[in-house]
Amino acid sequence: MSVVSSVNLAVVRSGEWAGRLGKSGIDKRPADAPVLFTETGVQGDAVCDTKHHGAWYQAAYAFDGEELAHWSAELGKELMPGNAGENLTLTGVDSTSALIGERWAIGGAVLRVTGPRQPCRVFAGFWDVPGLVKKFTQHGRTGVYLAVEQPGEISAGDEVRVLSQPDHGVQVAELFALTMHGRADLAEHVAGCLPDLPEKWRATVAARIEPSSATA
Repeated sequence: MSVVSSVNLAVVRSGEWAGRLGKSGIDKRPADAPVLFTETGVQGDAVCDTKHHGAWYQAAYAFDGEELAHWSAELGKELMPGNAGENLTLTGVDSTSALIGERWAIGGAVLRVTGPRQPCRVFAGFWDVPGLVKKFTQHGRTGVYLAVEQPGEISAGDEVRVLSQPDHGVQVAELFALTMHGRADLAEHVAGCLPDLPEKWRATVAARIEPSSATA
């Protein structure tokens, strides 16, 4: 069964690892009550770096509990729900294999998969793991950013139900492989998801696809 194992909200922290702003909301902790998810974000959460986070298509971030277990074993440190900066820790959901534009019903909300998370230096600094950006990118299991189509409350234990999937069949992992690993062989396939991408990301991905198509 695909469920939410934890809903997480930010505890704003400061430090040299937090980058140019000196503070970050990446440290998220499990909430003990239902949390409202809205088109503009997660109620009670905090976004410090609004230049790179907090757009409508990044209203929430979901990560698999199985991936937290993977990195706990890989790094020899226990990672808890919320430690990847995720609002939703999921169990039994292979989120990185979700399709761009796939729609989920969770609790009282309807969410739509918009794209992969790209690891950054703040993430590596928070985990205190040199080279984490490279390791995380090579592993390629990124979790997903979500837009909120229908606001509603979500609680730990809520089922994750797939409402619809687009016909293009482009997985989050495939988009990440093209943009971060230069997988030109995926360009034609990934082009199918362009209409389902947020405008800003669509332009970036299209720029990656065009040179690949020209040399095919």
